[in-house]
This record gives sequence, C-alpha cells and structure tokens, in this order.
Amino acid sequence: MTIKCREVWDQISNYIDGTVPPELKSAIEKHLAQCNYCSAVLDSTKNILILVADDRTFKIPIGYTERLHERLQQLMDEEGHEH
Repeated sequence: MTIKCREVWDQISNYIDGTVPPELKSAIEKHLAQCNYCSAVLDSTKNILILVADDRTFKIPIGYTERLHERLQQLMDEEGHEH
C-alpha cells in the first residue's frame, strides 16, 4: 500500500492516537521514513499535543492550517515532490 502526503496529513491525528488500521499504519510509517515534509508535520503535531497537555493555552491564528498546507504544497511543488 502506497500513500501520498495528503493522506498522511489527513490521518496524522489518528496515527498518533494509534487508531489507524495496521495496513495504513505500516504505509504511513513507510511514507514517513522517506518524506521530510510529513515527518516535520508529525513532529509539529506531537509538539502541539505536548504543549496542550501542559495546560497552557495558545491561540492559533485564523487560517493557520490552510496557510501551513498551502506552504507545504508550494515547497513540494517547487521540489517536484509527488504528493
């Protein structure tokens, strides 16, 4: 099973929670081993969860997620990364 970046981004929370099926988990781990962008998204998401668990509150700017995805898409397009 091969998956693309967008599918990893859509499943990143489920992957961290351990709720993805074994075949999808394996595909995500294989993808993460080869994709620096998705590894960065995973690390960032884990860091956010650590901060949230620390009971501190942070206000995420409106449109942050969309801008992050657009920027990742732009970087991957510039480097010819398949997504």
